[in-house]
Amino acid sequence: MFDYKLTIKEMPESERPREKMILYGPSSLSNSELLAILIRTGSREHSALELANIILSQDEKGIRFLADCTIEELSQIKGIGCSKACQILAAVELGSRISKSLIDFRVSIKSPKDVVDFFIEDMKFLNKEHFKIVLLNTKNEIITYETISIGSLNASIVHPREVFNRAIKKNAASVILLHNHPSGNPNPSREDINITKRLVNAGKIIGIEVLDHIIIGDGNYYSMKENMMI
Repeated sequence: MFDYKLTIKEMPESERPREKMILYGPSSLSNSELLAILIRTGSREHSALELANIILSQDEKGIRFLADCTIEELSQIKGIGCSKACQILAAVELGSRISKSLIDFRVSIKSPKDVVDFFIEDMKFLNKEHFKIVLLNTKNEIITYETISIGSLNASIVHPREVFNRAIKKNAASVILLHNHPSGNPNPSREDINITKRLVNAGKIIGIEVLDHIIIGDGNYYSMKENMMI
């Protein structure tokens, strides 16, 4: 009897891993479907989804098997090979590094100086203005931080949409605004003040408080919170 195997391309579009990810996001996919996206193509004997299930069945630990797996071990699975093994373990390593970085960022912020101490060495000698947002949880711990713009600040570049879209995605309870002045003088410009007011008002509407806007100079700083501007 002919043993027919359904390929991923022959599956209903709504059931294909990549299409499901686009429609519903990565969290909607099973472990085998996520692996199938990394594997990309199947072999003569198995589809990418079947190969993913074969990998997950190598050990009773399931997906945790990949945490300690080597390229050589994965390459021994028929249909995987060195290239696919490298792709899979590169993704595993990225996930591990992201996880570690999030733990490292659990710095508690109790004052503007805590923020300055965390960033000043990286920012005080920059020759362009870098505008960052520092995202905090309900315990005032840093979740992460992101650079929103590089160059002279203006309202068209530093838009509330860019700031709070990131904050919402990271489930931030509050944000701290941060940028540097290459001149070394941390006193705020009129544009700095206007941008701050705009973001503070937007935060009140959204429900994510802007705690401070800190400007870093050459070894010094200006906190709008400390100077009663927020």
